[in-house]
Amino acid sequence: MLVRDAMSTVVLTIGPAHTLRQAAALMSARRVGAAIVHDPDAGGIGILTERDILNSVARGQDPDTERTHAHTTNDVVFAAPSWTLEEAAQAMAHGGFRHLIVLEREEPAGIVSVRDIIRCWAPARQQVPA
Repeated sequence: MLVRDAMSTVVLTIGPAHTLRQAAALMSARRVGAAIVHDPDAGGIGILTERDILNSVARGQDPDTERTHAHTTNDVVFAAPSWTLEEAAQAMAHGGFRHLIVLEREEPAGIVSVRDIIRCWAPARQQVPA
């Protein structure tokens, strides 16, 4: 199975000036664990995850004043839709993260998460006799 079969194609894209509270509210409303941060001034796209917001709050930072640009990962590992789910899982395990932005023709086409991969693998695993 390929990344294109598992990825979410409806993605949340936010700007670098959003507050962490705004980002959290948008992520919660969409029931997603990550948002693409598009920052044309910084030269590209990054990713903000629920863990980034959690870490900021744990440090005592104010989610109403902290901006996403200060918490965005810009050194992103991107996946291709043609990757296998095994390749995506290996990239996540190696990098220690749970989301990959999927690029097609150098544009975001979706996001694939560990949860997406598990959803794809779980039915196949359940059919195997014990």
